[in-house]
Formats: sequence, C-alpha cells, structure tokens
Amino acid sequence: MNRADGSGPAEQPGLLVRFARFAWHQLEAAVLTPIRAFRLRYLPLLMVYFAYGALGLTAIASGFWVKQSLTMTPSDLASLGVWLSLPWAMKMVFGEIVDSVPLFGSQRRIYVVLGAGLIALGLLMLAGASSGRLTFATPDTIYVASSLVMVLGVVLQDVVADAMSTEVVGRLDENGAPRLQADIDRELGLVQVLGRLAISLGIFTVAGLGGWLAHTVSYTTVFLFGLVVPLISVSGALIVRLEATKQRKLDRPILFGGLAFGVVVSLLGLSGLPFSQELVFVISLVVIVAMLRHITRHLPVDSRRQIAIAALLIFIFRATPSVGEGFTWFSIDVLGFTEGFFGVLQQTGAAIGLIALWLLSNAVTKQPVERVLLWLTLAGAALMLPNLALVFEWHRWTSEMFGIGARSIALIDAAASSPLAQISMIPLLTLIAVNAPEGQRATWFALMASLMNLALVAGSLGTKYLNVAFSVDRGAYGQLPTLVVIVLIIGLLVPLIAILWLGPRLRLEKGKPDD
Repeated sequence: MNRADGSGPAEQPGLLVRFARFAWHQLEAAVLTPIRAFRLRYLPLLMVYFAYGALGLTAIASGFWVKQSLTMTPSDLASLGVWLSLPWAMKMVFGEIVDSVPLFGSQRRIYVVLGAGLIALGLLMLAGASSGRLTFATPDTIYVASSLVMVLGVVLQDVVADAMSTEVVGRLDENGAPRLQADIDRELGLVQVLGRLAISLGIFTVAGLGGWLAHTVSYTTVFLFGLVVPLISVSGALIVRLEATKQRKLDRPILFGGLAFGVVVSLLGLSGLPFSQELVFVISLVVIVAMLRHITRHLPVDSRRQIAIAALLIFIFRATPSVGEGFTWFSIDVLGFTEGFFGVLQQTGAAIGLIALWLLSNAVTKQPVERVLLWLTLAGAALMLPNLALVFEWHRWTSEMFGIGARSIALIDAAASSPLAQISMIPLLTLIAVNAPEGQRATWFALMASLMNLALVAGSLGTKYLNVAFSVDRGAYGQLPTLVVIVLIIGLLVPLIAILWLGPRLRLEKGKPDD
C-alpha cells in the first residue's frame, strides 16, 4: 500500500514493536486498574478489610507465647481451629441482624464499632494472660476465650464490609438512569479486588513490624500495640459518611433458625460428647444449605444452578487440610527460625502477595472460576516442595552445593506461595456480589461466606485427624515428613478431581463452549 502523498509504501511496525506495545498495554492495564477503580465511598469497607489483615501484628508473638507458655499440642490447636471456624459458619445470624436490626438508628457504623470493641477486649485478655495479671482462669483457658471473642468481632465487622461491598456500587448513573448490568458486574468485581488488596496491604504493613516487636519487646506489649488495629476500622466508619441502607423486616426462618443452630453448636461444644465437632459440621452443612435454598428461592433456576456448582467447586478447593502448627514448631526448634525471621518471612510473602494480586487482579476477574482454581491447585502443590525439602532436611545438601540454606528456601516458599489464598477468593466473591438480592445483601453474603468457611472447618477437621494419626509435638518431629507428604498429595488430588468433574458443567451453565 502506498502513502497518500505518493512517497511509497507505509512502514508497518515490526513484530517486536507490536509485541512491546501489547505487553505495555497489558502491564498498564494491570497496574492502573485498581487505582482507577478506587472511589472515596469505598473507604470505610476497605479500612475494615485493612484492619483484618493488620491483625497479623500480634500473630508471631501469639504463636511463640503459645509454644513457650501454654500446654496445648498441635492437635489441640487444630481442634481449637475447628471451633474458631464455626462463628464464620454462622455468619447468617450476623448478616440477618445487620440487614434488619438497627442499633441507635444505625445498621452499618454501629456494628463496625461493636466488632472493634470485641477485638480490643480479646487483645486485652491476651495481654493480661501473658503478663500474669489476669488469673481468673488458666492461661490456656484465657487464650481460648480471647480467641473466640476476637473471632466474633472480626466476623461482625466482616459481615458489614461484605454488605457494603455491594451497596457502594451504584445501580443508577449520574442522570438517574439505570446503568448497564455489565458495568455494574465489572465494578462489583473490582470492589472485591480492592477488598483483597486492602487485606494484603494490611498484612504487608504489619508483617515485619510484628516480628521485630515480638523479638524486641515483651509479648504483652505486642498485644497492647495491637489495640491500634480496631481503631483503624472504627476511624473508617466515623470519618466517611456511610450511605443509608433500606431497612426490611426480619426474615424469621433465617434469624431464629440461625440462633437455634448457634445454641445447638454451643451445647455440643460444652458437652464433651465424642465426635461433637463432626456432628456440628454435619448439622452446620445441613442448616446452611437449607437457608441458601430459602434465600435463593426467588432467583432464576439457571442462576441458582450456576451458583451451586461454583460454590461446591470452591468448597472442595478450600476443604483441604494443612500440616498444622507442628511445622512452625519444627522451624523454631530444628531450623532455628527466630521471631525476627518469621517477621521477614511474613513481610516477604505479604509484599509478593500484594504485588501479584495487584498485577493479576485485572486478568483474574475475566477468567472462568475453574480455570483460575486449576492453576492455583497446580501451583499450590508445586509450592509445597520447599516445605518438603525442609522437613527432610535437604537444605543441608543445598547449602553445601549451592549456598541455599533453610532460611533461603523458606524465603523462596513465602514469596512464591503467598498470592494463592487471596486470588482464589476473587472469582467466588464476584459471583456472590453479582447475584446479591436487594435488601438481603448482608444475609446473602453471610450465608455464602458461611458455606465457604464451613469448608475451612472441614479442612481443620482433616488437619486434626492427620495430626492425631501422625503425632507431632514439641521436640518430637519424626512423623512430620510423612505428614507433609500426605498433605501435599491430598491438596493436589482432591481439588484436581473436583475441577475436572465440575469445571465443564460450570462452563456449560454459563453457555460457554467446552474447550
């Protein structure tokens, strides 16, 4: 083709130039998408999410204090994790209250403040127990009670933030006309991305500081420093005006069914019956599924089926067990990791996780759920290999041959594995937000989140079983390598089978070709 001025053929950019332009465009979109998506009205919920991540400020101090001063074993801690997961599985009660019961004329702000108060109370209990000034019960009992109080506060705040994540997205444009549904769905997805970024930023901000404080000052002082965290969520609710929320009547089956469920769970927890945790899990699953059927009864059949398939897929993905606290104790006793180095690990992992989540958020929101989970499953299995090398003490050989010791391997593992958890939640949270029914958004989010958190209960039960079968305790790490191998195999095969089974059905439900 000749130019219009007759000067000869127009030069076409070369392949490398076109590739460079394409790569730059993709990078620019990845970097700028979260920035362009931010709105000031998102600030209160993002500060709640940030505070949730920043609670990690006390995690290292808590872990070392538990190992040094309490009598709980890794299997005891795994069992406690099951009970601490149950408030998350009861989010429907909190969601129903937040949606329909205003306190002092507020349905959002007051509950953020109340949740912050519970978190602060839990931190004060930890400070009192670790200093020896709180003596109404044993340190073990106070630790369990404080953990439960803090979990209740976090769950209450999380319910409010989840509801707000759908309410901050306007359904009308500046002229009062309805917005395109595609634009609404895209913004809902970006709000979920910003929420995950806020959590990751909170983790990153305090990770290194938490390790340094635990190494430098007393654990009691670290717990008192943690009181800054609930102030962050409260300040977000106070300094920014939250939009008014339409109040509705109580959904009595949801509220009273949830309360009855809570009473039954509590009684079973106090009863000491054999297999009480397993019984609670089964009851929880039945109750949550029944409530989901109740609240989605007005949705189109296709939407309900699509949500059910996606929820089942992610439930299985999240229900895999972990190694438990035994690996952490092995790292302290055998590998010689200190509080400061654990802070470095958390800081490194949080930084890489934040960057990866930021850069991948634009791409992940456009990918099918099953494709994202497939890659995360394969990546998660591959990233268990550094832990495998450490428990088999292969780091001695790598240190001699390549100068890569235990700490270097741990840093590599922390950097590589950190983005997985947050990225895996984005597709599901977007799907939940898109289908949230007006007037029941907090309850809807709470129920779906309850199902997802119940998957973590299943994973905690699996962790408990494995820690009982392959006992690991302070100074007794002989069965730890076998435990890590089994966790790796389960973490790979179970999600992979679910993805291959449910993934094609999810694509067909969406009307996409089965490629």
